[in-house]
Parts: sequence; structure tokens; C-alpha cells
Amino acid sequence: MIIQLSVCSILLGVVLDFCFGDPYWLPHPVVWMGKGISIGEKKLRQYFPKTERGTLAAGVVLAVLIPLLSLISSLLILGVAYHISVWLWFLLHTFWSYQILAARCLATESRKVYRSLQENNLPHARKQLSWLVGRETKNLSAEDVTKACVETVAENTSDGEIAPLFYLFLGGVPLGFFYKAVNTLDSMVGYRNETYEYFGKASAKLDDICNWIPARISAWLLIAASFLLSLDGKGALRIYFRDRHNHLSPNSAQTEAVAAGAMGIQLVGTHVYFGNVVEKPTIGDAIRPAKAEDIRTANKMLFAASILFAVIVGCSILLFSIFVVKK
Repeated sequence: MIIQLSVCSILLGVVLDFCFGDPYWLPHPVVWMGKGISIGEKKLRQYFPKTERGTLAAGVVLAVLIPLLSLISSLLILGVAYHISVWLWFLLHTFWSYQILAARCLATESRKVYRSLQENNLPHARKQLSWLVGRETKNLSAEDVTKACVETVAENTSDGEIAPLFYLFLGGVPLGFFYKAVNTLDSMVGYRNETYEYFGKASAKLDDICNWIPARISAWLLIAASFLLSLDGKGALRIYFRDRHNHLSPNSAQTEAVAAGAMGIQLVGTHVYFGNVVEKPTIGDAIRPAKAEDIRTANKMLFAASILFAVIVGCSILLFSIFVVKK
């Protein structure tokens, strides 16, 4: 019974995320993870030697500590809830599943960039984009803003939706929180710059490992979505096989290559992060210039991929638990 309830709560969480997203007034677990990471970084940098090896060791401790605390604390709270009432457990598991997912939030924030571009308000579009990406946005053209927004929607189709769903289905909310903590660590300290070159190395590597399988699942879901949405599915396949490794990250190009191929645009290339120029290979062919409407297309692909994964995996687990486990 617990398997069926868990899957149903996750699917209900998907529906709640699609409907409501992340209201600003609602306390979010990621905020507490972020505070824990900031405090942990400050304390660990004080306690460990300020050498390359010492800084690396401090980063390893943080990369292990935050995800484990997230997993254990949620497991204990859910355990208490279950002993009080299975339905209290179900409600809490549903609510946390909803908070772990981020499709609606990603779509909402990217639509703000889209609307600013439609209104020819480039400065505002750059500002809205700065909330979504780590690169500098102040000198980007309208096309570059569009490309950056499409890239982040494509990449976060995996990081913000499919990967959390993957871990939710694999181990429920505790494993979902474990992944969310890993992803939050990477977004806060996993940078290749002077400050985090050594401290953030363990967090970045752990994020690469945790996202390896979900990123590839996401790519194939987006390929399926490109056919379902009458985009260039053949182009998505072609660019995926050709450019899926064209990135410093082992995972990011998986989904970005599909998006570029499905839309017939070129993504990535050289960017500026914290004043440092980072050269990256391009992904896709510039069959046409990127346009604001591509942001909406990327969001459609995001939701289509999410629905496909939730329905296929959720229903498969339910059927397996009903007809196989009971035997």
C-alpha cells in the first residue's frame, strides 16, 4: 500500500506544481538548504587550513553533510507523521513532493523574460534573465538573452523537474531532498573561479554524478516531446547525437542539444561569469536567429517531457506494485 500511496502523492505533487508553482509567500525547503550551505561554508572555511588541500577537504565535508542532513531530517519527520497517521504522512509527502518540483516556477520566470522581449524592453529582459542564469547579462543582445533563456529552460528540464522526479520515484521525498540539496550546493558553490575552484569541486562533481542518468533520460523525453509538438524531431535527434558532449559539463549539453536541434537555432558559445570569460563550444546550427517565441517553445517541451515521465514511470510503478509485488 505504501508504494501506491507514495506514487500517488508524487503524481499529485506534479499536478500541484503545474497549477501553483512556488508562491513567494510560502516557505521553501531550498531556502533553508541555502542558509545551511552559507553557514556551513563560513564555519568550515574557518576550521580547515587555508590551503588547496584544506579548502578541498572543507568542500567535501559540506558536499556530504548538507545532502545527508536533508535526507535524514525529512526521513525522521515523515516517520513521525506515519506513526501518527498514514494520511498525515500522505499529505506531508504530497506537499514536499510538490515543493521539490520546479516546472511551473521555471516557466513563470522564463515567461517574464519573454514578455520583456515582446515589449522591446531589453534592459528589463536582461535583469529578469539574471535571476535565472549565473553569467553576466548586462551586455547581451535580445537574441543572446533569448538563447540564454532557452538554454536554462532546457538544462533545468533535467535539473529542476526530471531529475527531482527520478529521485522521488526512486526513494520518495527523502531521496528527493537529497538530490535537491546536491543541486542547491552546485548552484551556490560549484563554480570554477578563484573563490570556489577547490571549495566547490566536490559539490560540482557530486551534482554531475547525480544528474548523469536523469540528464540522458531528459534528453530522450525532450526528443519525444519535439515530435509530439510538431517541432523538428529529426533535427533534435541529429543535433543530439552530434553535439551532446559540446559542453564543459557532462550533462548540460544533453538537453540543450535537443532544444537547439528541435528549434533550428544555435546555443551556448562563449559567456562571461563573474568577470571571467569562459569559452564553450556551440551547440546546434544557426538555421535561423533565435526569437522570443523560442522561450515559449522551450516551456512547452518542458511540460510535455514532465508529463511523459510522470505518467510513464508513475503508472509503471503502480501497475508493478499491484500485479507483481502482491503475487
